[in-house]
Amino acid sequence: MIPRWSAVPPWGAPPDPRDLALEAVEAMNLRAFDIGIVPHDAPGFVGIIGLPTYMWVEDEGPSTWGSITRTATNGPYSVSATGQVDHVVWDMGDGTTVTCTTPGTPYEDVFQDQPSPDCGHTYEEDGRYTVTATSYWVIAWAGMGQSGTIEMDFTADTQIAMGEMQVISQ
Repeated sequence: MIPRWSAVPPWGAPPDPRDLALEAVEAMNLRAFDIGIVPHDAPGFVGIIGLPTYMWVEDEGPSTWGSITRTATNGPYSVSATGQVDHVVWDMGDGTTVTCTTPGTPYEDVFQDQPSPDCGHTYEEDGRYTVTATSYWVIAWAGMGQSGTIEMDFTADTQIAMGEMQVISQ
């Protein structure tokens, strides 16, 4: 074999590292999480005004909360990206937004009327409310001597009903 010099590498010109980072992000299959909420978002369930509402990530996993890492390659070049939800902004439908930096705590009956330790709200008026959760992802990537971040967001919504509890004495 006789070595030969070539002005172009045999695998072609180097790819743009950001393009490889975007390929790695695409392989993460990121999506909005399923909303966990009490009062339940099912027909027949009504929350009580003045009692705490709990919100959480129902299906917490790599593609809905993170941390998740993927690598994209092209010839001898590769870029790795790692993503994680930075925070969630909950639009409660009553003019209030709640920002949470954790996936939240699922409600359990033993909590009774205690507020959520990390992600909750209290409604003051009865009605039907559309609750929207937007998760904000920060994805750090590095490779080929470069690095950067990509920010993404995903939104899900649900509806809940809130009502007033009245006690009737005899």
